[in-house]
Order: sequence, then structure tokens, then C-alpha cells
Amino acid sequence: MYDNNPILVAQGKAGGRLTLFQDSIRIERRGVSAFLLQGLKGDKDIQISSISAIQFKKCGIFTSGYIQFSFFGGAETKKGLMDATKDENTVMFDENHQPDFEAIKAAKEKRKNALSKGTSSGIDDLEKLAGLRDKGIITEAEFKAKKKQILGL
Repeated sequence: MYDNNPILVAQGKAGGRLTLFQDSIRIERRGVSAFLLQGLKGDKDIQISSISAIQFKKCGIFTSGYIQFSFFGGAETKKGLMDATKDENTVMFDENHQPDFEAIKAAKEKRKNALSKGTSSGIDDLEKLAGLRDKGIITEAEFKAKKKQILGL
């Protein structure tokens, strides 16, 4: 499942890091503070198509922000900031890194919309474009540009 082409990366607090890939999000934990809060859980990949909700709390004057993913079959905590620090589906961040996490949240929403759009008319459009490319009516570069537009990339 490991995709080696990250789209966006956001460095969080306590050794947490969030990486957005084409079809998944990876939560990574590194360092002593990550071990103290999360133990030896390792990296976690979540398919974008399986994410059912994102809870996003911006940084406050005295508190860190966090992004938490809910997905089908997951057991995320629902009791706010203190429990979120221990949840394996949550990455904490400070004010300096908040824009990176906001960008990942926005890009994830865009990807999810593209994936759901790609299941019906988007796929039809891509098949028509591929036919035009195969007939030499459009170039490979034009095909790739339109494909990105259809998929919302």
C-alpha cells in the first residue's frame, strides 16, 4: 500500500507526521514523545475512500490543534483534546504548522470528491479522452492535463 509519491506532508507535535498520497493518508510516529504517547504502534495508512469524517481543531491561545480521522470500522476517541492526544488516528500540531494541516485537509476533501466523481461520469469522460488520444485527435499532454482536471488534482 506504500505509495512513494507524497502530495503533501505536515509535521506535527510529539513526533507525529501526516502525509497525503494519491489515495491514502499516512500517520507516522517518530521519537521519544511519540513512543510515550502512542507506544510502538508504527505507521498507519488510511485509504481516502474509507475516511468518513475529519475532526479539525485549530490551535487556541493555550492549546495545540489537531486533526483526527474517522473511518468505517475505526474506534477513534470522541472526548476532545485530552483524549485526542492518545488517539492513533489523531495528529497534534502547533500554530506554526497549522497551515500545512489545513492544506492536507482541503486536499483530502478535493481528492475524496474526485474519487467519488471518478466512479461515474468521471470514468466515462476519461474513457472518451483516452479514445480521442488513441485516435490522435488530442496529444498525450492534453490527455494528462484534462485527466488531472477531471480527477481534481
